[in-house]
Amino acid sequence: MGLFDTLLGNASETSAEAVNEELMPILAANESVTAAFKLVRDLSVFTNKRLILIDKQGLTGRKVNYHSIPYKSITQFVVETAGHFDTDAELKIWLSGKADAIEIELSASSAQEVQRNLATQLFA
Repeated sequence: MGLFDTLLGNASETSAEAVNEELMPILAANESVTAAFKLVRDLSVFTNKRLILIDKQGLTGRKVNYHSIPYKSITQFVVETAGHFDTDAELKIWLSGKADAIEIELSASSAQEVQRNLATQLFA
C-alpha cells in the first residue's frame, strides 16, 4: 500500500495469507481468505464464503467490529474506477433488505481485483 493511497484513505491489496492466519479464530472450518484490502487499520476481506468488513476502532485498535456479509445477500455491486483527476476507486454493495449501499474506497490498482473477486463469488 502506497503512502499516497494511505493519506487519501484508499484501500489497497494486502497479503491474503497473512490475513487468513490473523482471522483463523473467526473463520468457519472450511473457509479461507481469497483476497484482502487494507485501509490504514481497517480491512475488506473476501473469503470463499463471505465478505468481512473489519473496522478497528479507538486509538489502540483493540475494539474491532466484524461485519460479515454472505455473498448470497449481495444483490448488486458497482465498482467505479479512478480517472485522471480522481485518483481513487470506489466499491458500492447493495444487500437484500437494505436500501442504502455500503461504500468502500479503494486504490485505483485494486478496483479490477475487487470486481473479479465479487464476480467470482457471485456468478460462479
